[in-house]
Amino acid sequence: MPEEPYEPERAIAGTGMGGTMDLGASEAATLEKTPGGPEGTGPQEKPRSLWSDAWHDLRRNPVFLVSGLVILFLVVISVRPSLIASGNPLHCDLAKAQEGSQAGHPFGFNGQGCDVYTRTVHGARTSVLVGVLSTLGVAVLGSVLGGLAGFFGGVWDAVLSRITDIFFAIPVVLGGLVLLSVITSNTVWPVIGFIVLLGWPQISRIARGSVITAKQNDYVQAARALGANSSRLLLRHITPNAVAPVIVVATIALGTYISLEATLSFLGVGLKPPSVSWGIDISAAAPYVRNAPHALLWPSGALAITVLAFIMLGDAVRDALDPKLR
Repeated sequence: MPEEPYEPERAIAGTGMGGTMDLGASEAATLEKTPGGPEGTGPQEKPRSLWSDAWHDLRRNPVFLVSGLVILFLVVISVRPSLIASGNPLHCDLAKAQEGSQAGHPFGFNGQGCDVYTRTVHGARTSVLVGVLSTLGVAVLGSVLGGLAGFFGGVWDAVLSRITDIFFAIPVVLGGLVLLSVITSNTVWPVIGFIVLLGWPQISRIARGSVITAKQNDYVQAARALGANSSRLLLRHITPNAVAPVIVVATIALGTYISLEATLSFLGVGLKPPSVSWGIDISAAAPYVRNAPHALLWPSGALAITVLAFIMLGDAVRDALDPKLR
């Protein structure tokens, strides 16, 4: 291949990495311009991180916006149900049992003469409280155990894997019937404790695999070669890059935990009267479904919308955090 003839108008331009490259004068002038503005006067845009990229995508995702608004509304009425329902959910009038919608009572009355609208609004507090606290407990416990197993490996990893296999073999509903039937407390804490007890293995598996993948990256090996100890490697270098899958799974699971609480309350082993719960109301309305279907429709619809909103939120977060979907 013949050599390219020397051209006096060619110039030497910096590569930006400490070296130089032989270019034409016009090309050299173009390369040496500062990017950003049309004349090279604007600042260069800093690259966004995974989290800023995810937030940028989420703000433009209609699924995230709709589900976020629904969840925000549920949180508000959970904290202050009196904003939209000023009645007492425990006040019942048997003379109005199974009556339909009327002025001041848009959802009608259930079989005990309680206002279905008021009980549906107040039932959101129990569902959101159980879902959020259960998810936090499951995420923390599962992430810590799975992350440590994936980081250290060896005997610790083998033992934890066998323990998670045992918990995966326990049917969730059957386990709830057995464990919660012997507890007499009428608070949400036994239900939350049960969900955390049987829910952490799933998050543990996700966290373990994510940590194993992250610790093999070059930046972790470089930090280890520079003398970083195990705690610094785990907290500063591995955890921020391994937590995204855990957040996605936990967000989707939150809706499942709300549904599980309603199922256990429907079966009579979760929350019990006089607590207000959608599961309790669905259970109480089931025998009267032919005469008063509205008493079953509204709490069931509220439960379905809540679970769907959290699942949609989890799907949107997954799409934003998964680089493979970009």
